[in-house]
Amino acid sequence: MSPQRSRLLHWLAGLLVSITVGAAPAGGIAATLPAAVDGQPMPSLAPMLARVTPAVVNISTRTRVQVRDAYFDDPMVRQFFGLPAAPRERVEQSLGSGVIVDAAKGYVLTNNHVVGGADDISVTLQDGRTFKGRLIGTDPDTDVAVVQIPAQNLKALPLADSTRLQVGDYVVAVGDPFGLGQTVTAGIVSALGRSGLGDTGYQNFIQTDASINPGNSGGALVNLHGELVGINTMIFSPSGGNVGIGFAIPSAITSEVMGQLLAHGKVQRGSLGVQTQAITPRIAQLLKLKDNNGVVVTGVSDGSAAAHAGLQPGDVLTTLNGKPLRSEQELRNTEGLLPLGSTVQLGVLRDGHDRQVSATLAAEKLASVDGDQLDPRLSGVRFSELNERQRSDGLYGVAIGAVQPGSRAARAGLTTDDVVIGVGNQRITSLRMLRGLAGVKPRQLVLVVADADGTRYVVVN
Repeated sequence: MSPQRSRLLHWLAGLLVSITVGAAPAGGIAATLPAAVDGQPMPSLAPMLARVTPAVVNISTRTRVQVRDAYFDDPMVRQFFGLPAAPRERVEQSLGSGVIVDAAKGYVLTNNHVVGGADDISVTLQDGRTFKGRLIGTDPDTDVAVVQIPAQNLKALPLADSTRLQVGDYVVAVGDPFGLGQTVTAGIVSALGRSGLGDTGYQNFIQTDASINPGNSGGALVNLHGELVGINTMIFSPSGGNVGIGFAIPSAITSEVMGQLLAHGKVQRGSLGVQTQAITPRIAQLLKLKDNNGVVVTGVSDGSAAAHAGLQPGDVLTTLNGKPLRSEQELRNTEGLLPLGSTVQLGVLRDGHDRQVSATLAAEKLASVDGDQLDPRLSGVRFSELNERQRSDGLYGVAIGAVQPGSRAARAGLTTDDVVIGVGNQRITSLRMLRGLAGVKPRQLVLVVADADGTRYVVVN
């Protein structure tokens, strides 16, 4: 009998038992789960979990944060009250989970939001041992991080090919919710390729109904063979508790990101070098399109992969690797999640004629951009990617390297060393994302800016 049939019999047997118990007359003997079905012993997850749980760890972090106070930060007030000149600090603590993926080298996969920016990382194993973790690297755009611990006799999980997952496959989530200790929940793959969720820039989530709660972040999502298919990362919940909608980062993504973090300390992403815009009914009418499917090219960077492929402004990208291209997010995901040097196939509609072109993702050469290339109101501003120190501190966004005195941006309050983390209600984690908004010209340009004192809104008229 196949394993699939045995698992099916197990679930059917459980259903029959529940029906039998519910229908039993008062005072009757309660039904018990049979030891075997059709001559086959009832399956159990216990043997598989005995191999999995030693590889799932608890992660606790401590982060020192400066406390800002508009009144007591004033030097004269501090002198009057005799307060020390050193800034006050508070310590923030958080809990999460992680997965050992290399027993020999002590590498632990987890989420960036679990360990990013932390001053101290403690990793506790199932056997009770605790080690100080060393942050190898983080990638805020995919919410993946790698920590290393100096431990011996570790157990690691093998990585499965998450691209072979199907909706309906059984999966098991293992983590440390609420800091109570290891907890195991089971369910199925509810959906694949989910995007448009949370704050990460590149998304291709596995959705599961296996219960995922606070503290499960960074924990393991495994198949019934005990192989890692995903890293649990978030839940969708109006109340803050589990409602059967959880999301995990596929192992295909985490393994690629981990490889780059180990090799370079950061992720080197490929880029097409193309700016696009969603097709509105007005744009469809202007371009004489039959529908709103695809995205329209609004700009092509010189020397980019898109330029070498012959793409031009006004082209409509209709398919991506043989599948219909439905949104700019899908195109950004492909750029951000495929390895450097990957070749993508694009369906292009130009002057009413369809064609196919190939483009190889190349390293993005553009490290900075002038504001007037994004929006005339930003003339005089120079934007650039964050440096390594800022990223290692857990920051995200786009740095402002220079602001011309007297410019609109300067009058609005933008200053050098500010970091733009949002435009309107769109979170910005990279220069590429900021450039992606270049085709959108809102009537009121609202930037969300972070500095040493916190975050603020800047309206550039």
